[in-house]
Amino acid sequence: MVVTSYPATIPISLERTSSRAINRYVQRIPNKRTRREYLGRLITFETFIKENHNFSVDELTINKLFNFREDIYELLASYVEWLTARVDKNGYKLSAVSIKNRIVTVRRFLETFDIDISQRKFQLKVQMPRVASEDKEPLSKEDIIKMLEACSKFKLKTYLIFLGATGARASEAASVRIKDIDFANSKVKFRAEFTKTKKGRYVFLTEELKEYLKTWIDIKYRERRLYLKDRHCNRKVKPNIREEDLVFSSFFTYNGDSYNNNNSRKENVSEQDNVANIYTTLVIDFNRLVNQLKFGYENTTRRRHIFTFHSMRRFVKTTISDLGYSDYSEWYIGHIGSTYYRKGDKEKYELFKNHLEPYLTYLDQRGLEQKQTDMQSRLEMMERENKDLRGNINKIMEMIQQNPKLANVKPEVLTKKASQSVQTVY
Repeated sequence: MVVTSYPATIPISLERTSSRAINRYVQRIPNKRTRREYLGRLITFETFIKENHNFSVDELTINKLFNFREDIYELLASYVEWLTARVDKNGYKLSAVSIKNRIVTVRRFLETFDIDISQRKFQLKVQMPRVASEDKEPLSKEDIIKMLEACSKFKLKTYLIFLGATGARASEAASVRIKDIDFANSKVKFRAEFTKTKKGRYVFLTEELKEYLKTWIDIKYRERRLYLKDRHCNRKVKPNIREEDLVFSSFFTYNGDSYNNNNSRKENVSEQDNVANIYTTLVIDFNRLVNQLKFGYENTTRRRHIFTFHSMRRFVKTTISDLGYSDYSEWYIGHIGSTYYRKGDKEKYELFKNHLEPYLTYLDQRGLEQKQTDMQSRLEMMERENKDLRGNINKIMEMIQQNPKLANVKPEVLTKKASQSVQTVY
């Protein structure tokens, strides 16, 4: 087999499929980002078929007119070998995880067109590359603070604090609208269509996050002077605050018109695309930040940093679990968790405010110090009360030993006498 050197992943914008079967399959996928990813994987499979066989993808799937010696398992086995040998323009090969994902997608695609693939036969006949499992580098609170202190862009800083306080997925945070934030009740809602489980949920806001969100919204909707190239004018505008606006989008409207940070007008753009654009912009800024801090990469290919947006989610889950609230942590980050775990909204909020908020606060040191002072005062008060209680108990025991008849006296009377006696001693 002749191996050609070309990009392992074919750009969707430059390469289109001619296969009716692939088009039919991807159009059934509701999520646009998933659809694009699957389309890219299947275009790679189509390229493999064209280069190595005398039939097309449609003949294999729709028409069933293919004529080749090997069975479907041999076809998949040769596809694995082909993917393993591919290299991109930089000389990098596909990772074992990427190859596995492409094969899984192709299997589902073929099974959709009634080409049955036995899992047992697949394991026996198709040799998949072994996926090396490595522990993810843990993100510490000190690392997060270091990122926030080095971050020069206020939107990115607010977004990182949002991830670090809520444990939200990156796309969930990017999809939050102004109307989804309840500042009065320190709560933010995530819409079902933007969650991985397709189930709406909510989490609580730290006081630090609330302040940063309010400040970012004030910055976003501040009065500013714009130079509009297409209209050749320089004017001062005051953006309109709309409840439907995405919080982390730079897009805004004024006087019935619209504007974004590229000086271009957005028309007929779906909300899914807007969320994807927000995510992409923030990822670019975040990668610059971690490069600046020299945090490093997961491996020698230098394709993925050791810290990503998802590292914040892992930090939140680990932090809450380590505090002894494992079931609560599952609920908080949107996992199903135990079917027996039930708490009311008020109980969840009190647990968050009293036990978790300080651990999910990063830059508000003044607020943390005040809470620490209040906590210390309460501990000192409890210690004094315990000391008085121990003194009362000891005095009561002495009184009963001296006069056994006192054992029949009401406890509150004895406690009062003992308390007076202890106060005299102290």
